[in-house]
Amino acid sequence: INSWSNVNLQNSSSPLMEQLMFFHNHSMIVIILITILVGYLMTMLFFNKYTNRMLMESQNIEIIWTILPAITLIFIALPSLRLLYLLDDLNNPLITLKSIGHQWYWSYEYSDFNDIEFDSYMIPSEELKIDDFRLLDVDNRVILPMNSQIRILITAADVLHSWTIPSLGIKADATPGRLNQLNFMINRPGLYYGQCSEICGANHSFMPIVIESISIK
Repeated sequence: INSWSNVNLQNSSSPLMEQLMFFHNHSMIVIILITILVGYLMTMLFFNKYTNRMLMESQNIEIIWTILPAITLIFIALPSLRLLYLLDDLNNPLITLKSIGHQWYWSYEYSDFNDIEFDSYMIPSEELKIDDFRLLDVDNRVILPMNSQIRILITAADVLHSWTIPSLGIKADATPGRLNQLNFMINRPGLYYGQCSEICGANHSFMPIVIESISIK
């Protein structure tokens, strides 16, 4: 779960999130270098002596500022393409979970185990225990094993929703009439919190997601 005043990404709890954080850091290095370069050039232009006031064109400069952005984009795109492949890579999932978005709660189905189904509602503030999180805890958590490949199917029964667990690197739209698929692996036990990330009506803020990761043993 995120801590107060944290402007960074949450701690990684899945291999997928580790790769997303690596790509974030990789991209930020490129962005910072571009910002420094552009800031330096703008400062130099502001304080120059207008020694080349009659310069109308320069093919060398035009070639440089065409090739450099192309190289920069390739430098960002290659790790991104690798990450996109990992997002869709699915091999022999141990468990399949189906998540259905409603206004304003989630329902879940474990179709691998005799069609276990349940609804998950946010716990109202007046019913919270002393160690519960306001607007985040639910009455029925999703129980999933750690260190196991998990497939999740996501859809909606009414309007657009979005099923999101930031610390696992998961975010997928729940669209009525369509099944979206994701795969992930949780590499440590614990509680993982998320929320609907698509504006879905008056109580959009009141449909949290809680995953409880346990050892398969």
